[in-house]
Amino acid sequence: MNWLAILIATVAGFAFGAAYYMSLSKPWLAAIGKTKEQIAAEGKGSPLPFIVSIVALAVMAVVLAGTIGHVGPVTLKSGVISALFMWVGFVITTMAVNNAFGQRKASLTIIDGIHWLGVLVIQGAVIGAMGV
Repeated sequence: MNWLAILIATVAGFAFGAAYYMSLSKPWLAAIGKTKEQIAAEGKGSPLPFIVSIVALAVMAVVLAGTIGHVGPVTLKSGVISALFMWVGFVITTMAVNNAFGQRKASLTIIDGIHWLGVLVIQGAVIGAMGV
């Protein structure tokens, strides 16, 4: 495994998510039906969501690297295509089912789904370009 590529992919995915949700905070809050104040009061400044996010992004990068490495030549293109397949096959489908049964707004699935698409494509591009 190329641990430097995995580290960079993890950090890049986290940075993308931070920028993405900062720019879409109002629609995301509307989609979950909460205010900024409610989120702050419930979380009370806990770092736990950020720790979970970094760990999850690192696991995603490792699994994506392993997948990319098994499908053939490792290139930027193969990294992005593998990421797209993972997103379509596992991420957006799972989110759609969970949000449908949870009777959440479709806008939440769209907002969060696009986030994970961006994360996976960025991670796939980094890993594909740097190698596994």
